[in-house]
Amino acid sequence: MRSTAGLAVCLRRREGHGMGSRGETQTLPRRVLHVTKASGISGSENHLLGLLPGLREQGFDVRLLLLHEGEPGAQAFVDALRACGVPVEGQRIAHAADPRGFLAVLRAARRLRPVLLHTHLVHADFHGLPAGRLARVPVLASTKHGFNAFRSSRTFAAADRAVGGLADLHIAISSGLARYLAVEEGFREDGFEVVHYGIEPGPEPPPLPAAPRLAVVGRLIPIKGLETLLDALALLDRPGVEVEFAGEGPLREALEARTAALGLSGRVRFLGRVAPPTAVFERAIAVVVPSLGEGFGMVALEAMERGRAVVASAVGGLPEIVRDGETGLVVPPGDPGALAEALGRIVDDPARTAAMGRAGRVRALAEFAQSRCVERTAVLYERALARGRIRS
Repeated sequence: MRSTAGLAVCLRRREGHGMGSRGETQTLPRRVLHVTKASGISGSENHLLGLLPGLREQGFDVRLLLLHEGEPGAQAFVDALRACGVPVEGQRIAHAADPRGFLAVLRAARRLRPVLLHTHLVHADFHGLPAGRLARVPVLASTKHGFNAFRSSRTFAAADRAVGGLADLHIAISSGLARYLAVEEGFREDGFEVVHYGIEPGPEPPPLPAAPRLAVVGRLIPIKGLETLLDALALLDRPGVEVEFAGEGPLREALEARTAALGLSGRVRFLGRVAPPTAVFERAIAVVVPSLGEGFGMVALEAMERGRAVVASAVGGLPEIVRDGETGLVVPPGDPGALAEALGRIVDDPARTAAMGRAGRVRALAEFAQSRCVERTAVLYERALARGRIRS
């Protein structure tokens, strides 16, 4: 789900610290070059909008090289980072294997001479890690952000392990993702450092509405398990329950057709893209995250920060966020019956649902504060740089 949450966070930080529009007003001693590919502002981009300005406050001269294919959303990401005081360079590429990506990273690394180069997502790994090694950057880091169907390919897995072997520091955004990468690609699970995404506190959320409305926020794509949710709603014998879907994606037409075929058209609304989705969360008594795969599950964390119970699949990072029976309910992925039973419990006991929402907000702000994400990353940088000095 594309969101402006990350931009709001870093703008608040900038107001508090008076950083210039391109981050050039501070002299920071240790330069770190981040590399990613983006087409808009979604999960990993929102993460970077919070992380990169925070690392600058920790004393790192953080910059970003963005690979893109000319999408309007890529420019929005650049503008958001610059508004947060992070210097950004861009390189347009025609396709995933375009050598201009590798050459751009190589030139930037040789010119900027960072002490650490940090890649995010597959394209940046494949262009950035070899280029960083060739440019003799002292420390290379790579963060894995998500589940992808292509990771089950033996050819891709072998290539990803080979490229990943160039990194000195491996980060996964959840322990569940580290396990998934070990199973699917043969990485060592204990070779990953886990750094969860973080969140900033918003104002006190409103109380739960009286209407039994559920919310779903995210892209309408197969891995989000939205067909499972529709099937669960058809099994749920609660005719007053409504569901709002906030998001766009290639499955929208198919989901609307399935909604009609199941006789749910009067109870399900497709809102399209909603950014930020705060109002969608606050109109609901609970938020449903029925994913079949999820590297972290930022929507679950955002819902908890808004004081909403979360019904989530037991996949990836979601069980690390949602505590079953305490801040929400956790169900097996792809199981409409189990999901329907959980939704029934949410609807039938409003007092318990509200209590889980309150507990979720407490947990979100205590365990997943943005400051913890920044500080954990900074500590890992310091350790990796110290090891690099010892090697040299």
